[in-house]
Amino acid sequence: MTSIKQKSAFSINGFLALLIWFALAGLCAKLVVDLAQTQQVAGVWQPIALGLVLLFSLGGFFVNQPNESRVLVFFGRYIGTVAGAGYHFANPFAAKHPVSLRVHNFNSEKLKVNDARGNPIEIAAVIVWRVTDSAKALLEVENYRGFVAIQSETAIRAVATRFPYDSHDGEVALRSHQDEINAGLQQEVQARLDVAGLEVVDCRLSHLAYAPEIAQAMLRRQQAEAVVAARRQIVEGAVSMVEMGLRRLEEHGIVRLDEERKASMVNNLLVALVADREAQPVINTGNIYS
Repeated sequence: MTSIKQKSAFSINGFLALLIWFALAGLCAKLVVDLAQTQQVAGVWQPIALGLVLLFSLGGFFVNQPNESRVLVFFGRYIGTVAGAGYHFANPFAAKHPVSLRVHNFNSEKLKVNDARGNPIEIAAVIVWRVTDSAKALLEVENYRGFVAIQSETAIRAVATRFPYDSHDGEVALRSHQDEINAGLQQEVQARLDVAGLEVVDCRLSHLAYAPEIAQAMLRRQQAEAVVAARRQIVEGAVSMVEMGLRRLEEHGIVRLDEERKASMVNNLLVALVADREAQPVINTGNIYS
C-alpha cells in the first residue's frame, strides 16, 4: 500500500477568479444579444457552451477559515491540498473536504489497568493534538478523530503497565515521576498517530489512583512505609546527636565516663530522643555510681 504524500493543489485567488467569471458572463450575455439581433441559429452553440462552463465553474469557489485546509479528490484520486485562509478557486469538479488544523483536546475515560507490579489502578490522560498532514488525516484512516481516541487509550494502557504506581529505591513510577511518564506517554502516542499525519502537542495524566478494591489496603501500606521512613530519619538524627554530645563532653573535659556509663548515657539519650512520648526525668540524689 502506497502512503499518501501531501502536496499543494493548483488554485487561484477567489476574487480574481470571480472577476474573470463575471467578465465571461458578460461575454455570454453579449453573444446571446447578438444572436437575438441577427437571428442566426448557426452560432447558438457558443453562448450555450460558455454558459455551461460558467455554471459548472461555480463549484470551484470555496472559503477556507483560519487554520483550515481543503483536501481535493478528483474522481477518486487525490490531487492536492489547498491551505491558507481566504477565498479560493480550484478544480470545480473535485470534491473539497475541509480539515481543521486547530489544536484539539482528547480527555480519555478512566481506564482500569494493572501496573508493572500487577496492582489494579485507574488512570486517565489529556492528549493535546493537531493535524499536520491533511491528506493523511483524511485519506489514510477512516476517522482520524476516532483514531486518536482509540490509539491514545491504547498508549495509556501500554505506559501504565510498564511502570509501577509507587516508587521504591528511586525507580521511575507513575505517581512520583510525572515528567518522565508524560514524556514517555507523548512518545508512545506520537508513534501511533504518525500514520495519520497528526502531531501530539502535549500529554498529561489527569487521573491516577488505585482501584477501589485495593485502595484501602494500599493506603495502609503507604502509611506504614511513611512511618518506617520517619522512624529511620529519627533514629539517624538521634544517633548523630548522641555522638556529638559525647564528643563535646570529652573535648571540653566536662565529665569523664567509662564504657559502662557511656553505654548507659547512650541508652538514656536514645530513649529520650526516639520515644513516642516525652521522657520523664529521674533525679538521682545519690552517688552517680549508686
